[in-house]
Amino acid sequence: MDGDSRKIPTHEVTYARLRDMILFGHLAPGAAVTIQGLVVDLGAGMTPVREAIRRLTAEGALEPQGNRRVSVPRMSAGMLEQVAFARLTIEPKLSEMAAKNLTPDLIVLLQSLDNQVDQAIRAGDVPGYLQANHAFHFCLYEASAAPVLVDMARSMWLRFGPSLRVVCARFGRVSLPDRHLEALAAMRAGDGPALRAAIERDIAQGIEQVQAALAQGEI
Repeated sequence: MDGDSRKIPTHEVTYARLRDMILFGHLAPGAAVTIQGLVVDLGAGMTPVREAIRRLTAEGALEPQGNRRVSVPRMSAGMLEQVAFARLTIEPKLSEMAAKNLTPDLIVLLQSLDNQVDQAIRAGDVPGYLQANHAFHFCLYEASAAPVLVDMARSMWLRFGPSLRVVCARFGRVSLPDRHLEALAAMRAGDGPALRAAIERDIAQGIEQVQAALAQGEI
């Protein structure tokens, strides 16, 4: 093992991989997986996998099922209400804070990430969509220079992402208004309040889809 590969400890790599499996739809809500199965899927030892499970359980992204199994929790109406409140409070604020720090190069990068979102939608690639959409939002949020709020936003996405995966797979997103397009226009105009409003509408759109799926018993 060379020096570069030691920079990120194995347990951190394992945690990040398992977190991404949850965020990007590789683990369906309510479907139990064995710890041994995760060891194989992650290509990691039992100890770092157990540590990753412990951390993600503490974050509310996994729940133990007994028999050496864990699952991604199913969304409930009560949980969705809390997550929706947090996301609609924190993320539009992060967007407005980021507006003043956006450089032309960063806006080009955000446009490129949104192009990946569009490509995934056209291809019907739900995990690809979730990954590109997450990258777009957090590339923007990290420009806010507000790491405490960014960490809170990440926590909410861990709880919300798996449900959005179910909604995208069953209903699709092609016909929905493109709020990212509105956000990018606001970025180019240097209009913080407009960027905040566009991101708020984008978040609300996803929340409404999950609410509808819950009401119909789809989640």
